[in-house]
Amino acid sequence: MRFIHTSDWQVGKVFRMFDREVEAVLQSERLEVIERLGGLAQKHSAVAILVAGDVWDHAEPSDRTLAQPLERMRSFPTVEWHLTPGNHDPHQPGGAWESLQERGLPPNVKLHLHQEPAPIGDGKAWVLPAPLSRRHTIGDPTQPMDEMHTPPGALRVGLAHGSIRDFSADGLTTHNRISPDRAERAHLDYLALGDWHTLRQIDPKTWYSGTPEPDSFAEDANGKALLVELTGPGRPPIVTPLDPGRFRWVQQKATLHDEQDIRALADQLRRLDSTLGRLLVDLRVTGTLGVAARATFDAEITRGVGPALFALRLDDAGLVLAPTEEDLDAIDHAGFVRTAADRLRQRAADQTDPQRDAAALALRELWTLHARTTDA
Repeated sequence: MRFIHTSDWQVGKVFRMFDREVEAVLQSERLEVIERLGGLAQKHSAVAILVAGDVWDHAEPSDRTLAQPLERMRSFPTVEWHLTPGNHDPHQPGGAWESLQERGLPPNVKLHLHQEPAPIGDGKAWVLPAPLSRRHTIGDPTQPMDEMHTPPGALRVGLAHGSIRDFSADGLTTHNRISPDRAERAHLDYLALGDWHTLRQIDPKTWYSGTPEPDSFAEDANGKALLVELTGPGRPPIVTPLDPGRFRWVQQKATLHDEQDIRALADQLRRLDSTLGRLLVDLRVTGTLGVAARATFDAEITRGVGPALFALRLDDAGLVLAPTEEDLDAIDHAGFVRTAADRLRQRAADQTDPQRDAAALALRELWTLHARTTDA
């Protein structure tokens, strides 16, 4: 039998590092990817989609945020959707999961809110869930799987949310820690995990799918969805990564010293993807540029390739403005304008001046104004 393993949808997630227009699209894509997952299930004849926690980004989402994923799942009636709570949306008394039960669910959506095995589809496979009832659980939430009974000959599929290893600096945190040999201990044919936002294989039967729609610039935040085929009890699963995401989040660094470096950077950004409109780029630039070169940077990057990207987050704090004598002579050889330009250069170079950035910007604007006047 085949199913799709996914996790960490985090519907309702906010993206405050971008403007409201970009944020609205990113929030919408966390819903649109559900429809793409349903389409992939139909394409690959998967009977079910297992969501390993963090369906929602908050424990108490609004009615609108709560309902929207369900209606998208309802539109794929031949696919069973199996959901279990994660650390962002734990099952708590009076919380979102109880609200879902009270309002009624589409017949193809199954909630796993207790540590009780349940059939998938026609019962050839059973899901063994480890739902979280609080954000942080001390101990291994998957331990009860060892004692869960399923019908003879049934495939056993674990569904859980937690970490195989610890990410804390002190190495002492034990929140939602999962034993790396749980699949072997519980005689699982597959263990579908959520929490990490990247695709990761722990062993032949234990996988993290990651988030299906990337949601940050962290290197480990570009997940997939997994098509899992089980051919019989005890046999290794056949796992195929699928890519339902729309956007790519990319980090880039560059050191710039002249216009040649700037144009090379522009070419580098254009080569990242054949469709620039699906890229979110976190760009950190360092180096030293004269005023004329900085104007080229603004033209080639900030106003050139930058707007062609879906979003550009630029960190140019390490890009020092160092006007040359030629830059200043181009503005004025003498007189009050040159005096002003010299003063701005001094302040822009002073690391202790609180108005350093403003001075650098004013000098660039002064040079740009001069260039426009000359061109006219």
